[in-house]
Amino acid sequence: MVRRGLWIAAALVVAAVAGYVVYDMRANTSTVPGIGMPADVRLTDHRGRPFTAADLKGKPTAIFFGFTYCPEICPTTLLDMGARLQALGDDADKLNVVFVTIDPERDTPRQLAAYLSSFDPRIRGVSGTPEQIGKMAKGFRVYYRKVETGGGEYTMDHSTAVYLMDAKGRFVGPIGYQEPADRAVASLKRLIAG
Repeated sequence: MVRRGLWIAAALVVAAVAGYVVYDMRANTSTVPGIGMPADVRLTDHRGRPFTAADLKGKPTAIFFGFTYCPEICPTTLLDMGARLQALGDDADKLNVVFVTIDPERDTPRQLAAYLSSFDPRIRGVSGTPEQIGKMAKGFRVYYRKVETGGGEYTMDHSTAVYLMDAKGRFVGPIGYQEPADRAVASLKRLIAG
C-alpha cells in the first residue's frame, strides 16, 4: 500500500514538473536562447555513429528524452511520433526525430537499436555516459531522476515534452505528451516550413 502511494506521488510530481515545463516553454513563441545541445557533448546513436550538436542543424528536429524500460510514456510518444511522421507524408524526410535516453546505464546503443526496431525507422536513438547525458539534459532543461523500486530495480521519472528545434538548432516550442494529433502535426508542419 505504501509503495503504491509512493508511485502515485512520484507520478504527480512528474506530471506537475512536466506541465510547468510545457507551460513555461509555450509562453515563448519564437526561438528560446539557452535551450539546446551543448557543443561539447558527444553521444553515440543506435547504429554506433557519433551524434553531436551538428546533427541538430541543417534541418529541423523533434527531440524526446526517455528510456527503453519506460512502461507507458516513452512507447506512447514514440508511437505518436511515428503516426505524425506518417501524416507528414514526404515532408517527414525534412525532419530529424531523436530519442535520447536518460538511462544510459541500461540503454546502450545496442539496447536502443533493439527497442527502436518496434517504431518508425526514421527515429534515431542516442546514448552516452551518465555525465554526457546529464549535460545533454541540462542543455534542454529536461527533468529526470532515478527512482529505486526495490530489489536492486529502478525506474526513471522524466519530462515528457517533445522539443522542437529549428534548422539552426534553436528551440522553438514543445509538443506536449499525447497532444491532439492535428495540433501536433500542425506544429511539425510549421517547424518544417521554417
